[in-house]
Amino acid sequence: MRLIMAGGGTGGHLFPGLAVAREFRRRDRMTEILFVGTELGIESRILPREGFPLATIPIRGLKGRGLRGSLQALYGIPVSFFRSLGIIARFRPDCIIGLGGYASGPFLLAGKSKGIRCAIMEQNLRPGFTNRILSCLADRVFTSYEESAPYFPRARVITAGNPVRWQALPEIAKSEKFTLLVFGGSAGAHKINLCVIEALQSLRDLTTGLRVMHQTGQADFAAIKEAYGSLPFEADVLPFVERMDEAYARADLVLCRAGAGTVSELTVFGKAAILVPYPYAAYDHQRFHAQVLQDQGAAEMILDRELTGEKLAERIRALYLDRKRLEAIGMAARKLGKPEAAKRIVDECYALLKAEGGRREA
Repeated sequence: MRLIMAGGGTGGHLFPGLAVAREFRRRDRMTEILFVGTELGIESRILPREGFPLATIPIRGLKGRGLRGSLQALYGIPVSFFRSLGIIARFRPDCIIGLGGYASGPFLLAGKSKGIRCAIMEQNLRPGFTNRILSCLADRVFTSYEESAPYFPRARVITAGNPVRWQALPEIAKSEKFTLLVFGGSAGAHKINLCVIEALQSLRDLTTGLRVMHQTGQADFAAIKEAYGSLPFEADVLPFVERMDEAYARADLVLCRAGAGTVSELTVFGKAAILVPYPYAAYDHQRFHAQVLQDQGAAEMILDRELTGEKLAERIRALYLDRKRLEAIGMAARKLGKPEAAKRIVDECYALLKAEGGRREA
């Protein structure tokens, strides 16, 4: 099989695509896989070390770019479409999977213009505009949530779940202390960083039993690292966590945003979490993700506008002291997880191509 994975830009789009690509390779080592994205997206940094080739197109987003930036972005659309046609002609894919992100749109349009079977993956509960449009062309729409189905042509929708980066968390020796993992995405979350420091000031009485792993993002790293110097807690403070699977394995409680990828990882691995949805996410999708988990008893949520060090300290203390409640949240989260998501998507892609092959023979 020859497969193109188109899209990316953020880890939320790229990492599920990587999980699916690895599953294709696990099934058949001879599968040829090409990722298509942009030079500015996270894919340009991640894919070389993952061993997958990347082709780029000059597509840019239109939002918040001003007049000059918008004109450049508009120019990039037809250029990206014709460059996509060239990539398709050279690679000759059997199937194209759109991951979301700017590169996904023009590439799937180019693919369908050549009669190639296409699918899209929608990670969020409320789909973005691009995927809603592309769903009219796609042969399959793989969603993470049942609630997403009404936004798409129902006959094409398969609720597979959102693929995660790891099949299982590593077996590692855990600390005897209760471990709090804090992160706000690869770039960090400034408000969460500040509120954690404020909360820990109120939790000094837990010093002997609480340790912290804190991913700050590069911008806040120096200031937050210095702030921990005046706190009595055992803490690992990093701008970026390279081995996030190990961090999850060590964590008893997670404090984080509510991106689609993060929520999928929390549920697959049954991790109790306090979710602080990013308030400026498109279509407010992080709040909907967090609300689904909170309604099922699978996480606690604090809205960003309501987040304070005092409120955060209260939540951390309550879960630190009530281990049965902590365990119940983790169990409820695991019930919502779909660990077989990548396998389901690959199964459906093979079935799609088999059906296409049968039609061609007929």
